[in-house]
Amino acid sequence: MIPVKGYEGKQVAVLGLGRSGLATARALVEGGAEPLCWDDNPEARARAEAEGFACQDLAKQGAFEDVAALIVSPGIPHLYPAPNPVIAAAWAAGVPVDNDISLFFQSFATRDWDHFDTSPRVVAVTGSNGKSTTSALIHHVLDTAGHRTQLAGNIGRGALDLDPAENGDIVVLELSSYQTELARALTPDIAVFTNLSPDHLDRHGGMGGYFAAKRRLFAEGGPDRAVIGVDEAEGQFLANQLSMGLGDDRVIPISVERKLSGPGWQVFVKKGFLSEYRKGRQTGSIDLRAIKGLPGAHNHQNAAAAYAVCRSLGLAPRVIEAGFASFGGLPHRSQVVAEIGGVTYVNDSKATNVDAAKMALGAFKKIRWICGGLEKEGGLADLAEHAGEVVKAYVIGREAAAFAMQLKGVDAEICTTMDVAVARASEDAEAGDTVLLAPAAASFDQYDSFEKRGDDFICLVNSLGG
Repeated sequence: MIPVKGYEGKQVAVLGLGRSGLATARALVEGGAEPLCWDDNPEARARAEAEGFACQDLAKQGAFEDVAALIVSPGIPHLYPAPNPVIAAAWAAGVPVDNDISLFFQSFATRDWDHFDTSPRVVAVTGSNGKSTTSALIHHVLDTAGHRTQLAGNIGRGALDLDPAENGDIVVLELSSYQTELARALTPDIAVFTNLSPDHLDRHGGMGGYFAAKRRLFAEGGPDRAVIGVDEAEGQFLANQLSMGLGDDRVIPISVERKLSGPGWQVFVKKGFLSEYRKGRQTGSIDLRAIKGLPGAHNHQNAAAAYAVCRSLGLAPRVIEAGFASFGGLPHRSQVVAEIGGVTYVNDSKATNVDAAKMALGAFKKIRWICGGLEKEGGLADLAEHAGEVVKAYVIGREAAAFAMQLKGVDAEICTTMDVAVARASEDAEAGDTVLLAPAAASFDQYDSFEKRGDDFICLVNSLGG
């Protein structure tokens, strides 16, 4: 646990008592503060009270008297589509609003570091798609290379749940836009921007607000090095803003769409081959095509970002390649579940938006595509154009018929439920086909989370093998 600094002897309000909220309350106590907790969910409050934390309705008049700060969990909106009443009350009372990521950056460094041979470092990864895989891949490569490393943030543990740093530690944080938009302190040593596509637009008031939330990771603290995906205009804009000129190797652009050139430091992937260039000369390369844990262009982008980070941390290309080769991938992200009768079953339930689904569709051949769910803002524009390898779509979700109507030119069957979709796809599939769950939609019309949706798919596929 990372004891929170700066609030010793003070009362600090905590809104939201999920994983990060409870970790925050514990870390505040460890740092000598008094947490005052609230969650609208009675069960969450009961869990907090069972740990000895005081709970009080923070929306009530006078709740913020003698409160030094309000720490908000990432799922709680503070501006769009409307401010949470507790956050509005904190504003009215003049109480600073912050989050656990900010507390981590304020509290991670200690005086013990003065005695370390190598100061601990923090790598922070954000972006629309691929940030979980990129973060896990960096962590895996570092671990297999013998470095002390911890993984946290939007993946694994909460940031304040991490162990205090030891000599040479490297912390890898996956950060969502919900986490970066509110944090008052954001000071990673290396920051990564994978890509940007429409997502969470209601929460951020549109694409401009969404990009602004991501950009804060680079603008607020000024990382020593920035790894930037430049296959969208926003990435090109960000890389240009951070760079002081053509030879500035503090910014490493990455691409999976084109060869990058110039006097600086670039990493790109072309036809499955990753290349590193510095000062116009190739200094490293990896053949990604045979690495099973990193299929498709979207995972090649993840590999490019992870490679650039690990090179920045001093790892040799061959060491990175060995780490890539042993990476098994993450659950629900291009996860090969089974091969039955020559048919491969792949769980990409994390493909909750159109861009992520496009990437999944581009990674496999002869696809029996299970898609559908709670459609996100922006619709399914041009998704069918990326379905050239789709033999047939099997549409799930409460609005399956409406979803299917938007898949122009794609043979689509209305299945509504996952069990029907898996059964029909497996009946139709032939040897060499891939049954791919890549919904291009959120899960909340039928499941509590994309993980639950993916677990259901896995369970149904495993029953086929029986």
